[in-house]
Amino acid sequence: MLTLEKARELNGTMVTEDHLLLHEMNVCYAMGAMARHFGEDPEHWQAIGMLHDYDYEKYPEEHLQHTADPLRAAGVSEEDIRAILSHGYGICTDVEPVTNLEKSLFTVDELTGIIQACARMRPNGIRDLEVKSLMKKFKDRKFAAKCDRELIMKGCGMLGMELKDVAEICIEGMKEHAEELQLTGNGQAL
Repeated sequence: MLTLEKARELNGTMVTEDHLLLHEMNVCYAMGAMARHFGEDPEHWQAIGMLHDYDYEKYPEEHLQHTADPLRAAGVSEEDIRAILSHGYGICTDVEPVTNLEKSLFTVDELTGIIQACARMRPNGIRDLEVKSLMKKFKDRKFAAKCDRELIMKGCGMLGMELKDVAEICIEGMKEHAEELQLTGNGQAL
């Protein structure tokens, strides 16, 4: 089973840009929270979240086309590789998310972008972010416009969960790591 330590090591060979590393950490911690929700191993799900954009920095136009073989060669299981590939379903892969792990990754990848953007606007960052505030921003299509809301809703449907419930789980998981995620706020309203 893929460990967080191994995922960090592998990720370090491919990802160097700060904004990508930060995104992967957001997804990592949201995935850990989703794992707890489903009674699964948080570290394993975090490791999948950490590696989900393994090839994106070097191959943005061919995302996930340069992931399986190198990870396979590094000893990552087929199950874990499949989970990583599934987050590109309908975009750059035909690997449909079927497990709770895969469905969660598919959903939180984009959702964490909206959570991060929302938290950055607040004086206290994510520390006092409530789902109600996030839902208002989610409805504003101009806010964090690059985050695909239809994809998030599709993922929530796959999970059989309401958006607000998935968002609350992710926010709580990210709050635990607010400092590392640079989401502590600046004490000033923007």
